[in-house]
Amino acid sequence: MVFMSDTERSALLAREHAVDAGLHLNLTLPFSDPACPSKLIERQRKLVGFLTRHPLARVVFHPGLMNSFEYVVKFQLDEFSRLYGRPPERIDGHHHVHLCANVLFGSLLPKGTTVRRNFSFLPGEKGLANRLYRKAMDGKLARRHVMVDFLFPLAPLEPRARLERVRSLAEQHVVEVETHPINADEYKFLTGEEVVRWTKGMPIAARFYTAGNDRNIMQGART
Repeated sequence: MVFMSDTERSALLAREHAVDAGLHLNLTLPFSDPACPSKLIERQRKLVGFLTRHPLARVVFHPGLMNSFEYVVKFQLDEFSRLYGRPPERIDGHHHVHLCANVLFGSLLPKGTTVRRNFSFLPGEKGLANRLYRKAMDGKLARRHVMVDFLFPLAPLEPRARLERVRSLAEQHVVEVETHPINADEYKFLTGEEVVRWTKGMPIAARFYTAGNDRNIMQGART
């Protein structure tokens, strides 16, 4: 995230340690950097109010907020470039709002960047209308951006058969797994031997190596 209270320090650490950082677009959490321009704060506040008012707000294109969406997204792209010395190569969003209608239909993200897709679901996990909507949005996203074949949240960790189905897909496709280490169960899984067993034998994308995985690591390999 940019324009948050610890953004500057985080960027310095990321550059110092060559962290492969991307932009986490923020349209739903108020900026907390004291140096954030007042006009930007006001524009973003309008978007926060709209997008958090109702769970379905993000699927509705709001013509009256077009300028604010463009303004707030561009400011974040420019700030990332200033902090990291390069434009973001990968973009996702807080609460996945990078996929909201105004951003997607406004073509506000740079063409050719890698952008996080909608969550993928295993058979029986979501209704038909939900899956069709996500498929349509991902189709539109794919016309301008690079994206993985599947995106799954790591949780729930039980039943383990679910994780095994995700692992099976990763053997033939490019799979991204979203995790939140602040969750105690996920942290334990990611820092213990279990994640090593789970990823054993799978090609892992560059910079995402796990100890115990002795396969060759190449840029663009599957995760």
